[in-house]
Amino acid sequence: MSEPVTLRQLSGLPAEPAPLSECALILVDAQNTYRSGVMALTGIEPALDECASLLARARALKIPVIHIQHDAGPGSPYDIRAEIGAIADKVAPIEGEAVVVKNYPNSFVGTDLDARLKAVGTTKLVIAGFMTHMCINSTSRGAFNLGYAVTVPASATATRPLPAIGGGTLTADSVQAVALAALGDLFAVVVPTTAGIQD
Repeated sequence: MSEPVTLRQLSGLPAEPAPLSECALILVDAQNTYRSGVMALTGIEPALDECASLLARARALKIPVIHIQHDAGPGSPYDIRAEIGAIADKVAPIEGEAVVVKNYPNSFVGTDLDARLKAVGTTKLVIAGFMTHMCINSTSRGAFNLGYAVTVPASATATRPLPAIGGGTLTADSVQAVALAALGDLFAVVVPTTAGIQD
C-alpha cells in the first residue's frame, strides 16, 4: 500500500513553515476557561507554556502579535467580563498588542482581524491556541480561504474528549490527531512543536 499524499503536496504548496520573523502570531482563545472546570482541556498547561515560549520569541523579533478572545456573553464559560474568560496570565497581552474579541469559531468572522493583518502587510501567520478541533481549525481554514499562508505548531494547541457518533468517547489525543491531520492535508503547515518554526 502506498504512503498517503496530502492535498498540499498535490497542489505544490510549501511543506516547510515560514520563518517566524516573516509572520504575524495569532494566539487564539488562550483563556482561563480551558484551565479548569467544564471546559478544561487535556494537556492545557504544557500547551500554554508552548504558547508563552512562542509569544516571547515573537516579541523579541518584534513581529505583529494579535490575541483573540472569545466572548459568549455574561455567565457563560467565555464571559470576558469575568476571570473565567480572561486571557491566561502567562500569555497576557502587553501594551501595543491587539486584542480582537470574537463571537464565532472562525476569528475572521465579524471581526477586524483581516483588516488588521492587511494593515501591517503580512501574508504569513502562525496560529496557536485553543481548541484545536474548533477555533484553531476554523480560524486556520478561514485564513487559508483569505489567502494567508498558515503554520500551526501542534504543541501550542490542545483539545478535549468528544462524544463519538453512535456512542462511546473519542479521546482528546484522537481528536487532536485527526484535527491536525485534517489541517495539514491542505490548510496549514502543521509542525509537531514550536521548535519546528525557525526565527
